[in-house]
Amino acid sequence: MLSDREPATSTEVAAPRRRRRADPGVRVLIVAVALLVVIGAVVPLVAVLATAFAPDALPRYAEFFTSWVDLAILRNTLVLGALVGLCGTALGFLFAFVQARLDVPGKKILHVIALIPIVSPPFAVATATVVLYGRRGVISHGVFGVEYDIYGLDGLVFVLSLSLFPVAYLGLLGMLRGLDPALEEAAMNMGASRWHVLRTLILPLVAPGLVAPFLLLFVEAIADLANPLVLGGDYTVLAGRAYLAVTGEYDITGAAVYCVILLVPSLAMYFGQRRWINRKVRTTITGRPSGSVHLIDGWARWPVYGLALLASAVILSLYGTVIVGSVTRVFGVDNTFTLDYLKEVVAGVGVEAVLDTLRFAAIATPVAGLVGLVIAWLVVRHLDRTAWLLDLGGTLGVAVPGTVLGIGFVLAYRPDRWIGPVHAFPSLVGGSALAGGAVAIVLAYIVRSVPAGQRTAVGSLTQLHPYIEQASTDLGASPLQTFRRVTLPLIRPALLTGLSYSFARSMTSVSTIVLLVTPETKIITSQVLSAASTGRYGVAFAYCTVLTALVLTGFALIRVLVGTGAALHRTATSERQKT
Repeated sequence: MLSDREPATSTEVAAPRRRRRADPGVRVLIVAVALLVVIGAVVPLVAVLATAFAPDALPRYAEFFTSWVDLAILRNTLVLGALVGLCGTALGFLFAFVQARLDVPGKKILHVIALIPIVSPPFAVATATVVLYGRRGVISHGVFGVEYDIYGLDGLVFVLSLSLFPVAYLGLLGMLRGLDPALEEAAMNMGASRWHVLRTLILPLVAPGLVAPFLLLFVEAIADLANPLVLGGDYTVLAGRAYLAVTGEYDITGAAVYCVILLVPSLAMYFGQRRWINRKVRTTITGRPSGSVHLIDGWARWPVYGLALLASAVILSLYGTVIVGSVTRVFGVDNTFTLDYLKEVVAGVGVEAVLDTLRFAAIATPVAGLVGLVIAWLVVRHLDRTAWLLDLGGTLGVAVPGTVLGIGFVLAYRPDRWIGPVHAFPSLVGGSALAGGAVAIVLAYIVRSVPAGQRTAVGSLTQLHPYIEQASTDLGASPLQTFRRVTLPLIRPALLTGLSYSFARSMTSVSTIVLLVTPETKIITSQVLSAASTGRYGVAFAYCTVLTALVLTGFALIRVLVGTGAALHRTATSERQKT
């Protein structure tokens, strides 16, 4: 029977750690995950830094900071990140507020609509935006007769805000639902209206919580590569400039310099939001509200609800365009029904890309999910002074922009490694790469997907008292047996989250792997980028439709295989609350 006691103190946790740290199985796990982190994240990052700070690269920094063109690129990048952070966070707050505070119909449908961008390719919205709102767009020109130039900053802010706002929405929704309703009741009992309570109580309380999603969206926006390539036009950003330096100018040193400059704001903002989240939350925001929430039901709810409906309509129009565009000859021009594009993807030249992507994602998903759990378990339960180091290494996959990581793979693993006359390490990138580059792609998928499951598992393990596991080890079970039989069933929801995110991230990733694909390895997102860049929007839409269907199918399969853990977790929780 579990006791309803306070979370463990550092002294309580330290004793079990000391007893378990010497276990050989734990040591093997530490070495294994550390080796994976070093090979997948640290070595590519070090390769970029070594190239960027080589003697022949140092003059490039003076050239960068004295060039108006390069300074404009840096300014473009920061402005894009700031605007996307503001717009995406505002949109996420709008949807979260409607869900948590308004008495309106259709909230479940709005919730589903808000999550659609998570399961779609990152540039599906960009491709649909060009078709709907471009110079000859179906809506901009066909309906309003305006030849609007969607390429540039405004188009990128529009697309990235719609693509990334679910990140802010999910975090803010949990925060709004965690607010203690007793405070609102007290304010209304003193005569305050609900909108006065919103302005003077709720908004000040959640204001600190707006910083973390803003910083995270800032990082995602400046690290994005696919959307600037499709929709950037003359608006150049650092990620696109680094990519062009490699693919168009063959200037690997210049690309490394651009990567280092991009790394500075990315790492600063990412770890800034991590530190902000780890700060003490206000005591008014709790996980156990003391009363029921009074939903806003006056006339003033309708303008807010209308804004959410308008945003939902835009989202549905964009993704509807993707689906309809995949089965029409030329959407908006020749709307003749056709299955040619879908046949090309599932039965023609695209089938190889579909199969390769599924194969690589199927390998990377379970590895990334389990590695994230193991790192979290080691950090929370077994490591003391070195815990922060392994935790940092595990999060590098998302803290470092995908373009930087991809260029790092090229620098670190393109040449064969020789120790004297011995061929010690084969090339992983390029035309002569091991397994046609498949090893590098799977490794990149794993490294980029580990952090989500890792952070979720850290939160779950922190809430799980260590003496639950200690009871198992006191009865003679090894730490690994305890992890498999006791810990894993209790935190299986975290595994479900990690696996789902890993699969979606692997299937839709482009920034990292676009430099790693070879003629022997074809990836769906790379094919979409190629089709969209050459104006073959029907083919791009078909790839996006198939990819989204595959991701949703993968989610369902993962939930069937792992989802029983959620029920087990709820049972354990209810038993604890009864005690």
